[in-house]
Amino acid sequence: MLFAIKFYDNPQAVTKDDFEDDLKRIKYVKRLLKRYKNTGVLKTHLILNHIMVLFNVFNEATVALLFYNMEEDLWPSIKSFLIYLKRVPEYPKSNIDGIPPDENCLEELKSI
Repeated sequence: MLFAIKFYDNPQAVTKDDFEDDLKRIKYVKRLLKRYKNTGVLKTHLILNHIMVLFNVFNEATVALLFYNMEEDLWPSIKSFLIYLKRVPEYPKSNIDGIPPDENCLEELKSI
């Protein structure tokens, strides 16, 4: 939570509730990716929207927040979205580099 607060940058946020609403977007992404894993239904536009808002308010800390809050079986899917958005950090090298992207996610994202 402190990590998220440190990197939070939303000039329109006035209250703690605004911060918590933005933080809930991580849970929404997680829920949508779990639904994709269980049913095969991928809501690319909705997930992209949430991730883009997260990048707008948490900047580059979004990558760390997403991977920290997701189970490992969701990491390939989230990495696919980050690749599509060209937001995979090049430096420093990390464990993210060793995660294979979800090819089905990439194909659906390329079809947008």
